[in-house]
Amino acid sequence: MAFNGTWKIDRNENYDKFMEQLGVNVVKRKLGEHDNLKLTFEQNGDKFHIKESSTFRTKEIDFTLGVQFDYSMADGTDLVGTWVLEGDTLKGTFNRKDNNKLLITTRSLVGGELVQSYSYEGVDAKRIFKKQ
Repeated sequence: MAFNGTWKIDRNENYDKFMEQLGVNVVKRKLGEHDNLKLTFEQNGDKFHIKESSTFRTKEIDFTLGVQFDYSMADGTDLVGTWVLEGDTLKGTFNRKDNNKLLITTRSLVGGELVQSYSYEGVDAKRIFKKQ
């Protein structure tokens, strides 16, 4: 339940390269780097409700740890996968629906910040959030 609360994007590391590897066009990548994303987490046992709010969209996601679900990224990439809790880290393992390639996402608390890390086809990136 350490994730509970609202987190606002503070900075990105290698996020443009990550989006490029996903196949996101240059215009959407530039917009994506400045989306003012806020994540609001509500955890109740193994169930999560997350609200993603950005300049471009608001989306609410409900999932249960270990249970597969569908997710659509802001650029329209459709995924299917699961989240699990490994220690204090949320780990998401997703496959793209269009090419079945693997996307790994982790969320962990580091020094009071929420660090969301991505790995796709040899490219790693991070988005770092501060609690509101």
